Amino acid sequence: MSESYDIGLMGLAVMGQNLVLNMVDHGYRVAVFNRTTSKVDEFINLPECKSYGDKLAAAYSLKELVLKLKRPRKVMLMIQSKDAVPAPEIALYPQAAAIDAVIEELLPLLESGDVIIDGGNTQFKDTERRTKFVESRGLFYIGTGVSGGEEGARKGPSMMPGGSEKAWNIVKDIFQSISAKVGANKDIPCCEWVGDRGAGHYVKMVHNGIEYGDMQLICEAYWMLKNALNFSNDEIYQTFAEWNKGELDSYLIDITKDIFTVKDKETGKYLVDLIFDAAGAKGTGKWMSQLALDIGAPSSLVTEAVYARCISAIKDARVRAAKILKGPSGNYSGDKKAFVEQIRKALYASKICSYAQGFVQLQAAGKEYGWKLQYGNIAMLWRGGCIIRAVFLERIKEAFDADPNLENLLLAPYFKTVVETAQDSWRNVVKTAVELGIPVPAFSTALSYYDSYRSENLPANLLQAQRDYFGAHTYKRIDKPNNEIFHTDWIKEKK
Repeated sequence: MSESYDIGLMGLAVMGQNLVLNMVDHGYRVAVFNRTTSKVDEFINLPECKSYGDKLAAAYSLKELVLKLKRPRKVMLMIQSKDAVPAPEIALYPQAAAIDAVIEELLPLLESGDVIIDGGNTQFKDTERRTKFVESRGLFYIGTGVSGGEEGARKGPSMMPGGSEKAWNIVKDIFQSISAKVGANKDIPCCEWVGDRGAGHYVKMVHNGIEYGDMQLICEAYWMLKNALNFSNDEIYQTFAEWNKGELDSYLIDITKDIFTVKDKETGKYLVDLIFDAAGAKGTGKWMSQLALDIGAPSSLVTEAVYARCISAIKDARVRAAKILKGPSGNYSGDKKAFVEQIRKALYASKICSYAQGFVQLQAAGKEYGWKLQYGNIAMLWRGGCIIRAVFLERIKEAFDADPNLENLLLAPYFKTVVETAQDSWRNVVKTAVELGIPVPAFSTALSYYDSYRSENLPANLLQAQRDYFGAHTYKRIDKPNNEIFHTDWIKEKK
């Protein structure tokens, strides 16, 4: 049945397969293709896929895929670099070069008004470039963040589309149908148009960076419970289960509590204690940190979370250092129950700082790249389906609804009150960690950010003097008009 399928998808790895099944479950007819065609047969012949009948069609070339689609045609790419023909090094990353190769192959097969969709974790600058290029050929391009992993793709992800705005109405029904739903009646889709060109992939990148921060903060809370309070895994489970009933209610807290209940069938020991402590990463947290530096956004917490993964990865070096370098040790000697509550408050306050930094970076990026981002709506895109989904995000939506020009979440009444109330606990947790020699880089970085942001004056006056001394970089003065620039011959003036 030619030209009868609603959308075509290339790339049948786990995410691609689950998105296809999700689409068919929502009444859409889907054609699929994979560069390794044996994967097409494997997928189509799964019992679940066979039950769909002609709602699901196999294609064994891009040309065949395109010929099966209704106009305007929609082709979604969920590809990895190994799944595509190599392309010249015109893109920022190897996988991006592979996507460029597929686009070049698709363009002659499509016609004006058709849509190419990239649903992978793509560097936003590549999406900026591709949108302009594809539009110059009379077609539309969408770069959409898709969050939620395997389960989200199958049951309802958070989706963050950007690119050619005229394409939004073409894909809107499909995207919003398959996305996660929130609200009292579960009828609000976690999918809405984000902005022009690379905006969707940028927002997804910031989501992933915040995810890095959230995970590191949770790990540090766990490490304090384990090492400062000497809690058992069962006690840690009980603690996280209790935390998940209140302000910290979230997907990551929920799965964390579950981790502490699982025992290894072979040894009978708790599985978490058997896992090698060297963290992996796919790079999007690093992207956020790098791009924050490019636009001068102080996203220090995600950067520290990336560094924490980096230092975890040098396990052999840490093992050698542990035999040589010494520091304090011991356990917390005070009221354990009270200290658990202090850790909870420190975790929540640090989390607020992490999200505050993320939205400040989005605001700076919006100005830099000309995107009209709706920050409250972005928070709600993350309310369901994605890894950082949390009740807390509704508070962010309320803050931006009350003040669309809110400069920083820390200035919103709710968050200001929470952080001020948590301050004593937060500081005591960081102080105790330092005294006991327990590393809490994200907790302490979040606190330093808060203290820096609330400081009218910082020692950067000395820094500017140093720069002017050795490099004649000039400076401004607090007692002169702001547009006046000064330089001093410090050697000549010194006594």
